[in-house]
Amino acid sequence: LNREKRPKEMVTMRFGTAVASLFLSRTLSFSISNTFRRTMTTNLFAATEGSREALINCPTIKLNNGMSHPAIGFGTYKVGFIPASASAAVAGASESQQRTAKECVLDALNCGYRFLECAEFYGNESEVGKAIAESGIQREELFLCSKVWTTTIEQGADAIRSQLEKTLSDLNTDYIDLYLIHWPVPGKHVDAYKTLEELQKEGKIRGIGISNYAFEDYQELKDNGIEIPPVVNQIEINPFLYRKKTIDAFTKDGVVLQSYRSLRDGKAMSHPALLKIANANNKTVAQILGRWCVQHGFVYMPKSVKKVRMVKNALVFDFELSKKEMDTLDALTSRQNIKTFVGLYQKCVNRDTSKDGTMDGVKMDITEA
Repeated sequence: LNREKRPKEMVTMRFGTAVASLFLSRTLSFSISNTFRRTMTTNLFAATEGSREALINCPTIKLNNGMSHPAIGFGTYKVGFIPASASAAVAGASESQQRTAKECVLDALNCGYRFLECAEFYGNESEVGKAIAESGIQREELFLCSKVWTTTIEQGADAIRSQLEKTLSDLNTDYIDLYLIHWPVPGKHVDAYKTLEELQKEGKIRGIGISNYAFEDYQELKDNGIEIPPVVNQIEINPFLYRKKTIDAFTKDGVVLQSYRSLRDGKAMSHPALLKIANANNKTVAQILGRWCVQHGFVYMPKSVKKVRMVKNALVFDFELSKKEMDTLDALTSRQNIKTFVGLYQKCVNRDTSKDGTMDGVKMDITEA
């Protein structure tokens, strides 16, 4: 009753005050929210810029020919394209390729990666080249590695030369920092290696490397009179496939190990030992795996199609694992994993060649561990 008798002006005034108060409250809230958002964005940008600079200026590893090899690089296998004879394609698995290799590699370059790990087999070098061109990064700031595939190795010197020219054209460069023999094709890889020696003398290759070589394959190269020793051997290395005897033999001979499947294709992210060490160091499991690689002196080559993971995977130089933690990780390799590796090696040295599916020329007695 009293409310009904209040003057109209008073009701209007109080309503106006309430609206003004609400407007002020929302404006203040919006202002605080915007300030917080700007602060968070600034901090995130600063953190990203910091990690980018750290990645650009990452530690390097001295090779036996005097070259400095970045300790970390971006792997491009199955980035934007899955090769026909890749395990996933053969098994009929559907791996969604929603982003092109160009987009992913451009992200990697923007994150600060300067070492790009490529290959004829990957089928995406032209896309990698487009990303490099669009990035505007000078050639001398990049470290480019590629590998010649088994089919080309089998075809001989002329095919290898033609493939290198295609790789150079696709990557928009007149030289490659490292060129590797992808697999030690029986009866063919020694001659292929000698062709790479000629190409290095011609200035098209700065360093020669090997990939997936057992120590016996490497010894075969030396026994057949190669003139230029390989600077790297790219093999699978992670705590679940740590072949210490093989690694020590190559290291003793001055060959640096590049680690592929450093993150074990994401299949070990819930392993209890890794989770425990990650929690103790306030790091991700991927960062623990990466740190294990670089702390052992291996070249770490993570890959991802997601930019946020590209950044996170590279944060491995601001902490150190204890000896106990390293020992725990070193001990994760099982006998079954070694057996699986041997089977894969014997299957793949003839892969995609005229002898695919056979054991013709395959070394059956190699250093396994």
